Amino acid sequence: MRQMEDGLIPYMGTVNSGSDVEAFEHNLDQILVKVNELEKRVNEVEQIYHDQSKKQPSTSKGSTLGKDERQVNNLMKLQQDNCSREAAAAKRMQQLISQFGDIVRQITQHKWARPFMQPVDAKALGLHDYHKVIEKPMDFSTIKKQMEAADGTAYKNVREICADVRLVFKNAMKYNDEKSDIHVMAKTLLRKFEEKWLHLYPEVTKEEKRLEQEEAEAQLDMQLAKEAANARMAREISSELYEVDMHLEDLRAMVISKCRRISTDEKRKIAAALDKLPVEDVDKALEIVAQYDPSFQSKGDLVDLDLDAQSEPVLWKLKIFVKGALEVQGKSSAVVDVDSNHDRSYNNNGGNNNNSNKKRKKEICNAIAKTAKKRSLKPSS
Repeated sequence: MRQMEDGLIPYMGTVNSGSDVEAFEHNLDQILVKVNELEKRVNEVEQIYHDQSKKQPSTSKGSTLGKDERQVNNLMKLQQDNCSREAAAAKRMQQLISQFGDIVRQITQHKWARPFMQPVDAKALGLHDYHKVIEKPMDFSTIKKQMEAADGTAYKNVREICADVRLVFKNAMKYNDEKSDIHVMAKTLLRKFEEKWLHLYPEVTKEEKRLEQEEAEAQLDMQLAKEAANARMAREISSELYEVDMHLEDLRAMVISKCRRISTDEKRKIAAALDKLPVEDVDKALEIVAQYDPSFQSKGDLVDLDLDAQSEPVLWKLKIFVKGALEVQGKSSAVVDVDSNHDRSYNNNGGNNNNSNKKRKKEICNAIAKTAKKRSLKPSS
């Protein structure tokens, strides 16, 4: 954003300086409020992209912030579609669980299934080491109870039930000797279960792939919609920043239009100061001249700058810029004094203004430049 020099409001001559200063102060305060609002929104956007970069470095994912009603509606519709999709997927999975329930019933109706229907009563059977050998006991009554649960503990998919059915038989085979009846019965029923499971397995796999694809597509759609909302927000902020920038330019032009004429002595000091600035600052100074005079050649190793030929707005801009550049570099007292005895600093009669606003004004007003190699400049006195 273009910069202005706080405390460098020039002497206004015979104009009503009090009302002009108050108007300028009011306009600047309004701009500061707008800038603070925009900074908050910029920080929001930056935080959104920063958080997303941690999760998915190759993409960006934001929030539903933004003013565009259509973008917000799109996000809401996507969320509703996701809810409908998840409900449909849950219904299809319940159908598969119901089919799997038929397999479980067929196994539990086998004549050898009785020992596996209830939890093992290790104490009653004198199996003192049972819970040391078997880490997670399982039986068909427990499986049935969890299949029918309605408190959120029910199985979410077929594979969870399948794992518990296998665990029933594997626990029995692990604890009992291979030649024991329980071991043989468990092994036989497990084989029968696996044969029946193979018939349902293709449908389960198909549903899992479908669910995975739907979730990936939904995530991508949501991500793109949020990125579009964030892009919209960024464009709005950029536009508003441009408007604030133009407003500052208008205020600067208003102040300069009311300034007294730059004296010959001040022109000499401006020229001397320009000769002391680093190349980056010289380039910025020449750009100021070029903005008002398109025919001015600001490029080249040797530039002829005739200060006598420049308009008052250009001279005041150069004066303010040079003073700010020297102050930034800490050379205002050691190099060249560009102020004349006729200059006076702006004194804010409302001295109780917020300190943060004063600091912000200085940030807006100061010209920023860094030291670099010098460039030859030939100013006219």
